[in-house]
Amino acid sequence: MKKSTVVLGSAAVITGAAGIAAVVAVRALFSRRPRRTRLGQIVVITGGSRGLGLALAERFGRAGAKLVLAARNHDELARARQTLLERNAIQSSEDIQIVSCDLTDAAQATTLIEHAVEHFGRIDILINNAGIIEVGPVEDQPLAAYRRAMATNFFAALYTTHAALPHMLNSNRDEGDAAIVNISSIGGKIAVPHMLPYTASKFALTGFSEGLHAELRHKGIRVTTVCPGLMRTGGESNAHFIGQSKKEKRWFVLAAKTPVIAASVNYAANRIYDAVAAGRTEITITPQAWLAARAAAIAPGATQYITSLANHFLLPNPSPTDPPAIDFTLRVSTPSRDENLNPQLS
Repeated sequence: MKKSTVVLGSAAVITGAAGIAAVVAVRALFSRRPRRTRLGQIVVITGGSRGLGLALAERFGRAGAKLVLAARNHDELARARQTLLERNAIQSSEDIQIVSCDLTDAAQATTLIEHAVEHFGRIDILINNAGIIEVGPVEDQPLAAYRRAMATNFFAALYTTHAALPHMLNSNRDEGDAAIVNISSIGGKIAVPHMLPYTASKFALTGFSEGLHAELRHKGIRVTTVCPGLMRTGGESNAHFIGQSKKEKRWFVLAAKTPVIAASVNYAANRIYDAVAAGRTEITITPQAWLAARAAAIAPGATQYITSLANHFLLPNPSPTDPPAIDFTLRVSTPSRDENLNPQLS
């Protein structure tokens, strides 16, 4: 082997190592700031009555936060408040407010934010967690499914953010104490077959959240985009299954309840709390989701090919008996593979 070859090889290794070190340094500089926590922060959590929202309420409550929880169902919110009190996650009933509202209505989103500011004086952290899931093949998904998903998963977060921003920008607080947390999904990084309404809405939320970070970073508001993988949240109770609905629900529940690939809500809540406290711009929960997101960025064609194989071999066909969605006029035949609320404040 020629000496020049050895030298060039060594130079390449050194250059590569330097490049990796630079990437790590930049990531550390822009994604991880010194940890900040402060007692008495005012935290608004949408979708806060159960699942990840309730776990986040408990985690922030134990750190000394005062909470405003929002959801559609007032009874579920009341049970969530009682649960937090019984677990001593909050010090007293004065430290938590519950607001039942439909956040797909911009006026009700504004009412939520105004109630939080009126009661606690300000908002420090807004966590946009409310979401729904639509599951089924594209042929069976009506346009209404896309509208529902966009309304809850994207526009609700837009409405609450739009209502909260004037208060958060004008509030007297230490720089960097304010934060907006958008709970997106790995489905906002990779298109997931049989979940296209959900995926489209989460891609929209991810783009909005990343752009919001760029605009607010130097105005004292940190924006964290959260892209969880599968989580054991009981989310199937808030999902709508269409097509061969029993088979669609079977694969979804099996994936969402498998400990090896799905994270617990408490684990996810702890990761999110740490990310917000550290001022991170983005967090992907579960190793599988982290790898999938990077693979999609590096090799999008290969990633889409793999998801198409999963769709072809693992997921149910459109329903052979039900007609296509009312606004889907053409179905491609394939061989069978497996024979409005009013806000209530309290």
